[in-house]
This record gives sequence, C-alpha cells and structure tokens, in this order.
Amino acid sequence: MGFLISLEGPDGCGKSTQIGYMKDFFANEGYEVVVAREPGGTKISEKIRDILLDTDNMDMDYRAEMFLYAAARAQLVHEVIKPALDAGKVVIMDRFVDSSAVYQGIARGLGVDTVYEINDIGLNGVAIDLTIHLDLPPDVGLSRKKSQHEMDRMELNGDDFHSKVAEGYRELAAKFPERIVTIDATKSVEEVRDDILEVIKRML
Repeated sequence: MGFLISLEGPDGCGKSTQIGYMKDFFANEGYEVVVAREPGGTKISEKIRDILLDTDNMDMDYRAEMFLYAAARAQLVHEVIKPALDAGKVVIMDRFVDSSAVYQGIARGLGVDTVYEINDIGLNGVAIDLTIHLDLPPDVGLSRKKSQHEMDRMELNGDDFHSKVAEGYRELAAKFPERIVTIDATKSVEEVRDDILEVIKRML
C-alpha cells in the first residue's frame, strides 16, 4: 500500500506551493507520486467543482453542498486515489474529507460526525496517513486570494464564515493529534517547506 497525505487549511494558506515541494521530495526519494485537488481531479469531479464554485449558485443549500463535495470525492477515490494507493504510490491531496468536516460540518453547522458518516461510503476504506494543517489567519489568506484571481462562491462567504473555518481546523487538529500536524503558515515559504518535510521524514 502507498501513502495518502492531505494538505488542509483556510483559503490562501499556500497549499499549492507546498505540494510542489512535497512532490519533488518524494520523487527524489524514488516514490511514484500522484497529486490531486478537491473538489476535482476527474472529469466528473471537475464538473461538480464547477457547480460548487459558481458564483451564480450562492443560494445553494448547505446540505446539497455537503453531498456534492462527497460525490466529487467518491469519484476521485474510485478513479484515482484507491488505484494509486493499491499500486504503492504516494498520493498528495490538495484538500480531502477534513475540508468538508470543517467547511460544512463546523462553519456551516451541519456537524463533523455527520460529514464523516456521509463520506465514509464514498471513501471505500481509504484512510489518510498524514494531514498537514497550514494554520493562517483568515484575513491574510483571503487577501492573497483577492490578489490572485476573482473570488469563487466559497471564497465569497463573509469574514465570520472564514473565521469559523480557521478555528475549525484548529479544533480538528486537536481532535486528531495522531494524524493532523499543524504548521505555522505565517512563516516564509521556505520555512514552511522545511517544517513540512521534517514531518514527512519522521513519518517515513
């Protein structure tokens, strides 16, 4: 079996940059690496992503949102993640089920346990080996996002929502300390990279 590593954190916390460093590290260590994002990563999942992030859908029901994320994730697990893990590869995820636990379970108020129970079927036995939580104040992350592109439906939620997201990740990290490692994402890109790679080396 391979390794499944997820990167989590508020919008704009720097996941994409760090995933690039992680991919290079594992490749240099001789591992085959698969990188995927959520929602997305397959033809079907990307179509669901378009629905979820479309600013025309601001009135989407929170439960519908939760189920759409779970559906996109189930397809990604079936088509990409499980086959890669079965082949002994390292899978690096830009968000995974913990995102739903935080965004829908905590920030939307639907309940963490509810989110995990709903996603359990779609995960089909797949479990995360390590989660890197990039901790960043929400205002800093959103400022980065605004400078990068036009904001999507999730990013356009108010400051209170994004504060709940940031705090939700901290709550989740405290709940699962054996799996979730928090990294201070206010540090420089290089310092964050070094902190993450140190965690990965300990895991290996």
